[in-house]
Amino acid sequence: EAAWTLISLSNSPTAVRAAAATYTNLLNSQNDNNVMMIVLERLEQLQKKHSKILQELLQDILRALSSPNPDICSKVLDVAMTLVTSKNVSEVVTTLKREVAKTTQESSDSSEDKGKVYRNMLITAIHGCAVRFPDVAGSVVDTLMDFLSSDGGMQVIIFVRTIVERYPDLRPAILSKLISTVDEISNGQVMCICLWILGEYCETAETVSDAFETVTEQLGDAPFVVQAEDKQAMEAAAAEAAKGPQMVTKNVVLADGTYATQTVYSEPKANPADLDKSPHLRKMVVGGDIFLGTIVASSLTKMCLRAPDVGIDAVTAKGMAVKSLLAMCGIVKMAEVSATAQKSSLADCSDRVSLCCRALLDPKATALLKPTLLEEGKSSFAAFLRNVQDKSGEKDESKEDEVTTQADDLIHFRQLRSLTAQGGDLDLDDGSDLARATGYTDGGSALTNELSHVYQLSGFADPVYAEAFVRVHDYDILLEILIINRTPNTLANLTVELSTMGDMKIVERPQSQTIGPLDQMTIRASIKVSSTETGHIFGTIVYEDAATQEKGYVNLNDIHMDIMDYIRPATCTDEVFRSMWAEFEWENKVAISTSIGDLVQFLDHIVSSTNMTCLTPHGNEKGSFLAANLYAKSVFGEDALVNVSVEKKDDNDGKLAGYIRIRSKTQGIALSLGDRITSVQRAAPSED
Repeated sequence: EAAWTLISLSNSPTAVRAAAATYTNLLNSQNDNNVMMIVLERLEQLQKKHSKILQELLQDILRALSSPNPDICSKVLDVAMTLVTSKNVSEVVTTLKREVAKTTQESSDSSEDKGKVYRNMLITAIHGCAVRFPDVAGSVVDTLMDFLSSDGGMQVIIFVRTIVERYPDLRPAILSKLISTVDEISNGQVMCICLWILGEYCETAETVSDAFETVTEQLGDAPFVVQAEDKQAMEAAAAEAAKGPQMVTKNVVLADGTYATQTVYSEPKANPADLDKSPHLRKMVVGGDIFLGTIVASSLTKMCLRAPDVGIDAVTAKGMAVKSLLAMCGIVKMAEVSATAQKSSLADCSDRVSLCCRALLDPKATALLKPTLLEEGKSSFAAFLRNVQDKSGEKDESKEDEVTTQADDLIHFRQLRSLTAQGGDLDLDDGSDLARATGYTDGGSALTNELSHVYQLSGFADPVYAEAFVRVHDYDILLEILIINRTPNTLANLTVELSTMGDMKIVERPQSQTIGPLDQMTIRASIKVSSTETGHIFGTIVYEDAATQEKGYVNLNDIHMDIMDYIRPATCTDEVFRSMWAEFEWENKVAISTSIGDLVQFLDHIVSSTNMTCLTPHGNEKGSFLAANLYAKSVFGEDALVNVSVEKKDDNDGKLAGYIRIRSKTQGIALSLGDRITSVQRAAPSED
């Protein structure tokens, strides 16, 4: 608090440096997570205006990565990444590489629970540094590629794919390292991207032949189908392993003639799948991964088509083509045999593989398909990277401070105004003072905003009329209740008794008041909110008529707290969205029932009504269905995930049908958001 007060009083570098040093010391000396989060938020606010001073303390801030809490580490990295410059990037990357290496060495329980998540955070941070500062990319890639076979393999391979496209000078070293690590990759998705990189970027005779040999060696010879006998043996072994160890107890006679009880545990036989020493790529293809098989076929085809261009002799190129064709036939056969829930995967696989075969066998097809297969993939990926970079550039531009005062504007010094100035003079600072005091920066919308938060609590015919103005500010709700005495008598001991339902707590209860005939007064009450869920405030007015000494009661309408007061739009990557979707346990499924007939219009209506961000790019696509992911955060830091799946059915009079699914970590936000969507989805926005 002292440090923050110092900054608010002075913007001099000495004061800011002292405050920043205090914050970094607190960050590294405190064990309380809440204190650390508050300090990091203050540092984040400080960085917006004084980033150069904080850059001096960047290494001290990074020391907080030793915290066992992943949320703290995430916040530290967010703050640190905004402070990275070309001068300190090498030190930061060295620190991050050291932390990545630590995640593999540590085996204590405290680090296990944050290990995978933490490693992904570090890899993402290093990725960001390498994209912004090309000089460090070379030193980073080699270190990170050792983690291709670990939990963070997906993050690493995405990073490698970006570096390979952006920095052609680094391609030879990366490709040779990638070829040597193919045999260690056990994740199907990582293997797909790895094979795509090898197919697209191997452009010399040596790399093409090395990559082809490695992939075909890992794939092995056809067939890629498990034989019936092997399958039965595997099923039997799996069933036996599922039974677990069996305990057999029997009575035995010992050497001295006494009886004893003997217990024997019978261990199940080892699973043949575990004893299978075949390479990971072959295991995955034989296991029925049809998509991976298609990627293998495409990658081998690209290498065969590129072979004559890079100087490989015709005989070797022909041998490569024959090997590839045999492998493709085996892959299609595997796709036919594999029982899968995705019915279309066989058709997609056979179409794609037959196209690859035609490209290798038919000279006319080769001439037509070769430019598309060898060049279009790379150019599409380059366009995608440019699009991502443009989006991040737009975000950075939008973060820049807007000009609030022009350089040639007059400066008003109140203290220097003439004491003889007339009382009727207009003070030019009054408007800004009022705005700052009331929290309204836009005076035009102030009245509209207030009226939308006024609730009538009693009827006009009641002895006491009451209405409440509700002001929500993050964790606090302030009620201003206007009480009007409609009777010609004085009302004594008038009390507004309030109760709440939900995660709300009344902090300051209204005091008893005495109100005169036909008089009015305003009573205030303060309520604390602790989570994002729909809450209700209800109550009663109790009073005593001073003339008749009779007690009276007025039951008040309940105030329904809107969840939209707590929801803020936010963004996240598709990978983070998917991981949270898999992790969150509360789901609320809402059936779509609406009068809106257009898919994009319906999606826009849901996005604007729920105050969320649409993560799925969409334009005016013409189609019969639409799927999109929406994301928002509450003021309490809770994540809200929404998936909209909607289609236009011809057999339903052209009406929209489908489901909106909401997932969150807590039950309250899922139910409240579901109620909100149910109430707003039926009708189109009024302005339409």
